[in-house]
Amino acid sequence: MAEPPSGPPPASASSEQSRLKGHLGHLTKQEEAALIDFKKLTADQGLYRPETDTQRPSHDDGTLIRYLRARKFVPQDAFAQFKDTEKWRKDNNLDALYEKIEIQDYQEARSVYPQWTGRRDRRGIPVYLYEVGKLDSKKMIAYSQATSKSKAKGPSPSRMLRLFALYENLTRFVMPLCSAVPGRPNPETPVDQSNNIVDISRVGLKQFWNLRTHMQDASQLATAHYPETLDRIFIIGAPSFFPTVWGWIKKWFDPITTSKIFILSQEQVKPTLLAFMDVSSIPKKYGGELDFECGMMPSLDPDLRKCLKMKDPKLEELFLTGPTRWVDSDEGEMVALSVGSIDGNPHKEAVATMSSIAVRTATNSSMFQSQRSHPNFSATQLSSQPASQPTSAPQSRPQSKGTAMAQTQMQAPPSNTVQADFQQPLQAPPMQPSQQIPSSVDSSRQQMPIRMGPPQAAVAPESESTLQNGSIMKSQPASFDGPNDTPNGKVDPPKSITVPPPQLQRAETQYMTPATEPSELKDFQ
Repeated sequence: MAEPPSGPPPASASSEQSRLKGHLGHLTKQEEAALIDFKKLTADQGLYRPETDTQRPSHDDGTLIRYLRARKFVPQDAFAQFKDTEKWRKDNNLDALYEKIEIQDYQEARSVYPQWTGRRDRRGIPVYLYEVGKLDSKKMIAYSQATSKSKAKGPSPSRMLRLFALYENLTRFVMPLCSAVPGRPNPETPVDQSNNIVDISRVGLKQFWNLRTHMQDASQLATAHYPETLDRIFIIGAPSFFPTVWGWIKKWFDPITTSKIFILSQEQVKPTLLAFMDVSSIPKKYGGELDFECGMMPSLDPDLRKCLKMKDPKLEELFLTGPTRWVDSDEGEMVALSVGSIDGNPHKEAVATMSSIAVRTATNSSMFQSQRSHPNFSATQLSSQPASQPTSAPQSRPQSKGTAMAQTQMQAPPSNTVQADFQQPLQAPPMQPSQQIPSSVDSSRQQMPIRMGPPQAAVAPESESTLQNGSIMKSQPASFDGPNDTPNGKVDPPKSITVPPPQLQRAETQYMTPATEPSELKDFQ
């Protein structure tokens, strides 16, 4: 019998460079070529609509690259999986399902699957918690009976339809939100994965056996139709019989997914989690400071909270625990729509907006250097390079109306067309003493650190410009923790960066599949 993987991941696994391989903005020339071939294959078959002057692409590049990563960048293999998924989505009418699912049904499903804590690791990846011990037979029988009465229809069983909605929430709400928050490392690369803490302490062999179908549904659905959305699974509290259980659990996953599972001993839990996330983002029961258990509302981290404005603070629970998705407005804002149904009546309400700019930075990757760059990377120069080493610029794509409007907003005060209804800031919880900023520090000079190494700052001159969503802008100086500029003019990734606080404006992320249309917001203006 094969032994389950044990011990923490290697130290390099928590580094940003380890994650970026095969991701948007960090592709090799061979991977770029595979992406081009993959787009052509899907477009020729009518499964992908490229970007035009007036229309966004049907799928963002980050989504397409996930399929390529899952199939080792073999376009034909990725196409086969993509084709199956698009058929599956059409057969089950997935877009309509997410729009119409009963909010109560959605929240019941959320209670028996991994739940977002509201926190992110140091790389900006959302952290989910799954306490399997809470799924006792009474709870699971009640959930099974509820799904059997569900009115949702499709070729797949009703229990699976609810599970689909949870994955839609991951890809259409949580990931775009985490991608748009300023201050994270490598903002040119969308957040398209999640970290999962799976607590199986106090779970008996009989309970494992009773839950096998329930857990198998989730793993097989992700592997087949939401590929490469998993970064790591940390299994905590494994009982002595777990090697026996592992024999059939591992069959649910492909080899790539299996390599991302790490079983931690009690002594390894806290140091391993600390290697990936701040102590404030680790639940208290695992040695951290976060007051969160499954069943609670996500506790948003401070950086997320200060980027959000709620239409009404009373809507926060619906915003965080119900089916929600994002729409980019013509003004460059990212507006959260709460969708679903309440007692059979369709529900759609604009509940929040992202008000801070998602800072874009240049990279040295071949994807950025090439003319086949992502729409967000249309800069005409790289101001971070020495003046003596000019950079040849990739040509800009034709701008859609939304992109042109977003760039205009960077130069002028933001319009109140959409913002007017969002005046209540989402209040952050009181800061701990260790987090408070000394009163002697001028708030206008406060900076948000991106922790990637020990602080040894060398401050960039104030005349430097910052690339934001493809535009060159004057800004406050950013501090770089070397090494950075090298004699040959090549810019190496800094060990740490501190970014000035963003202004209350933002640009489109364009990290959304399906593509959103600003016209959808007309009913909420």
